[in-house]
This record gives sequence, structure tokens and C-alpha cells, in this order.
Amino acid sequence: MDQKVRQLDVCTQDGSVDRHGNLAIRAKTGKWLTAILILVNQGLATLAFFGVGVNLVLFLTRVMGQNNAEAANNVSKWTGTVYIFSLLGAFLSDSYWGRYKTCAIFQASFVAGLVLLSLSTGAFLLEPSGCGVEDSPCKPHSMVKTVLFYLSVYLIALGYGGYQPNIATFGADQFDAEDSVEGHSKIAFFSYFYLALNLGSLFSNTVLGYFEDQGKWPLGFWASAGSAFAGLVLFLTGTPKYRHFTPRESPWSRFCQVLVAATRKAKIHVDYEDLNLYDSETQRTGDKKIFHTKGFRFLDRAAIVTPDDEAEKVESGSTYDPWRLCSVTQVEEVKCVLRLLPIWLCTILYSVVFTQMASLFVEQGASMKTNIKNFRIPASSMSSFDILSVAFFIFAYRRFLDPLFARLNKTEPNKGLTELQRMGIGLVIAIMAMISAGIVEIYRLKHKDQESSISVSNSSSLSIFWQVPQYMMIGASEVFMYVGQLEFFNSQAPTGLKSFASALCMASISLGNYVSSLLVSIVMKISTRDDLPGWIPSNLNKGHLDRFYFLLAGLTAADFVVYLVCTKWYKYIKSEASFSESVSEEEV
Repeated sequence: MDQKVRQLDVCTQDGSVDRHGNLAIRAKTGKWLTAILILVNQGLATLAFFGVGVNLVLFLTRVMGQNNAEAANNVSKWTGTVYIFSLLGAFLSDSYWGRYKTCAIFQASFVAGLVLLSLSTGAFLLEPSGCGVEDSPCKPHSMVKTVLFYLSVYLIALGYGGYQPNIATFGADQFDAEDSVEGHSKIAFFSYFYLALNLGSLFSNTVLGYFEDQGKWPLGFWASAGSAFAGLVLFLTGTPKYRHFTPRESPWSRFCQVLVAATRKAKIHVDYEDLNLYDSETQRTGDKKIFHTKGFRFLDRAAIVTPDDEAEKVESGSTYDPWRLCSVTQVEEVKCVLRLLPIWLCTILYSVVFTQMASLFVEQGASMKTNIKNFRIPASSMSSFDILSVAFFIFAYRRFLDPLFARLNKTEPNKGLTELQRMGIGLVIAIMAMISAGIVEIYRLKHKDQESSISVSNSSSLSIFWQVPQYMMIGASEVFMYVGQLEFFNSQAPTGLKSFASALCMASISLGNYVSSLLVSIVMKISTRDDLPGWIPSNLNKGHLDRFYFLLAGLTAADFVVYLVCTKWYKYIKSEASFSESVSEEEV
């Protein structure tokens, strides 16, 4: 008896295991020691990724010889592809490889792509010598050199995209959600994870961005490759200490089994007021039994035992056919995914707002006064204020705002804002950011250089620092939206779909890029009728970028209303203790 109690105390209760497949010992594995390694790894990987991404559009125009429209379109496709690859990484992790192996393999691909890009840039692409700056573009390249370039950047996209959703979930795996102390640390981890991501991009947006803007492309790319390699080595050093969740059967097979079983029983008569549903006695270690809910009643048919199921069981020996009968927990897993989708769809429009920071905000800033005496401020470096805002609001929320909301909460004392409430606040702040950007654009146009007809750079006397409020508000909205989204999807997704849940967060950014490009195309097609220059022409002084910002504010406001309806409809997952914990308690 005493031995079993000691085992309950020293081992984790969420089903996590060590690298040998044994139950993880709490004192020797996981917690902040391994989480900090993962956070530093995330910072280094993000530094490497944005060391390429932050000035990729300039590289395409100055080195690869593309025009502005073609370069912007290719960057949007590349960025969107990065986040699409996150779904591939999540699928492999949840179904076959596990999070640790998936992270290691895709990080190796990431490093290989960066090394290939660095080698090809220094050896082949910068011809003639000294090209690659604003006033000295490079000569056209052969098909082989162009293919080599695209192979390297899409290898980077594959590596970073496949790694990113898994590293967030793998970091959360280092904390036992069944332990009160570690459970609190697990929630805090997502905030620090997003902070590490932003701090990594800060160096890229400032130091590396500056050198690349000066034409020192090999230096910037080799620095990114070195950072990614250091991150990979650091990640591997934590191997003996990591906690793991071993992947078992494909979660998508379980998902399809419910749909098939429910469809097969579509014609049977069901009394929904007196359901007798199948609840499997066998359960996988670390899983949680989920209580039955009333939504999506059609799927409940998959868990109804019929005479045909009993006959099938007799014929097969001792088990039911999983494609004819599913457990309540399995049915509820499908319901969980279906309930998450409307919430996820509402985050896509927020991502449209977020993507403006890397596109239209930069174009707007470039057309403002960017000089302080003889020093020119790169418009893209203004995103540093977004990163500083993220760091400030993460600290302020965890130290001050969350405790304050917990004290003000009368219905559930000592509990702060829910993840859905925080995401809603993020949408509201995003609306304010778009309104701020629109107002700045109105004043920029009032101070524009009337003689500027071709070049829009520095064509307004309004200082670029008037953009600071919109960047700061975007940063604040990220803390509420993206951090809340990571926590929400991780807590509400079924056990076997944790990486997929993190990939959904990245996929919303991907779709945000595509929707943004589509929206710009529609706006330009409508606004350029009757020989008008349109809202977003090449020379912004001839357009009305402010109207586009206000349009986004209006669309986001409408999205917020839909979001409120979805959150009202949403039902939080309710489950019993994990199987490993309940077994331990029964043994004691």
C-alpha cells in the first residue's frame, strides 16, 4: 500500500512517459527545466525564420528581379504555405511520430533549408558582386539557380511550418495538468511561449533586417542558419529529461469511425430522452472519459448499441466493430472538434488585421517621414513596437490584470478571464488598431508632398512615429487573441489532437494572408473603376488607404458580433480524471 502511494506521488498523473516509455517521474523529468530549453529553442528558431521572412520581399525584388506585385504575391504564397505545412506536422505528430521526433525531424529540415539558401545566395545569386541593394539590382538568373532558390525557401517553410505547432504543444506536455502547481505553470507556459516567439523576431526585425537592407544578404542568412542550428542542438540536449505522450491509433481514424457508424444507423428510431449509450470499459492510458452532451444529436447514433452490433460482437468473439459502434468519449471527441470550428473561423478575420502589420503598415510607414537627421528608419522596423507591446502586455496581464479580474469575478471567485473572453477583447482592440491606422492615414494625406507623383517614399511630412499607437494596439490584441487561442484550443481539443489544435492557430494566420490578398484584389477591382487610382495604388498619396482600414474595422466589428453568438453557443468540454490517475486512485 505504501509503495503504491509513493508511486502515485512521484509519477505524473496525466499519462506522460519518459523516453523509455515508462511513467514519467515528476522530480526527474519535465517542468520548467525542459520548458525553458523549449522556450529558448523557440526564440532561436523564430529569429532564424524571420531573418529570412522579414525582408524576403526585398530579396525577391532586388536579387531575383521580380516587380513589387509579383514579389508581394510570392511572399504571401510562401507565408501561407508555411502555415499549411503546420497541418502536415500536426498530423504526423498526432498519428505516427510523436511530438519530440516530429520537432527534431522538421527542425533538421529547417536548418538544411537555411544552409542551402545561405550557400546559394553567396555563391550564385549575388551577381554581379555588390548587387542586391536598392539602387543596384542583380542580373537575371538561370532556371537552375531560380529552382535552387525556391527549393531552399520552401524547405525552410516545410521545416518551420511542421515544427511550429508541435513545439508549443510539446512544451505544454512538460507540465502535468492533473497537478495543481504544474497545471498553473502549464497555462503560464503559453504566454511565455508567445513572448519567446516575439523576442526572437525582434532581433530579426532590427539587426538582421538592417544588414539585409544594406545588401549583406549572406551575413543575414548565415546568422539565421547559425541560430537555427544552435536551437536544434539545444533542443536535443534536453532529450533525457523530456516528458512524452506516445501516439497510438490515428485520431482521424477515430473521427471517421464516428461519422461512418452514425451514418449506418441513420434510419434507426432513437428516443433522445432515454438514450442508452455505449461507454467502453477499455481506455488508453492518459485519455480522459468525456461526459455526454446534447448537441449534434445525430452523432449519438454511433454510440447506440443495436441488435446488429451484438450479433457482430458474437461473431467476432469479444469486441464490437469500431466502424459500427463507438464509445461516448469517441463521439464527444468529434463533437469537440465541430464546436471548435466556428470559434476558429471567427479568428481568421482577426488574422487579416494582423497581416496588415507586415504589408500595408510598412507601405504606409515608408510614405511618411522616416528620417531623424541623417539616419533613416526602415519602415519594417516599426514592428519592434508591436513586439515590445507584446512583452509589456504579457507581463502586465499575468502580474496585474489577471489577479484583478479574479478579484472582480463574483460568479467564480479567484478565476480570471476565460480564454474566450480574452479572445473577444483581442478582437475589440484589433478594431481600435484599424481605426487608429485609418486616422493616421487621413493626417498623412493632409501632410503629403503635393509634388510627389512617382515615388511615395518619404512623401509626407508626418513622422513615422505616429504609427506607434496602431503597432502597440496590435501587440496588445495578440496577447489576448493568440495566447488565449493557444490555451483554448489546447485545453479543449481531445487528447489525440493537441498538435492539430495548435496547427489550427497557425492555419488561421495562413488563411488570414490569403483572405487579405483576396480582399485587396476585390477592393482594387471595385475602386479602380472609371479610371480612378483605387484605394491602394502604387503611390499611396493618390489613393485612400484610410478607407481600407475603416473597411477592415467594420468587418472585424461584424466578426465580433458573430463571435459573441458562437461563444454563447459553445459548450466547454467536461471530462473525468485521466485514466492513469483514476487507475492509481483505485489501486490506493
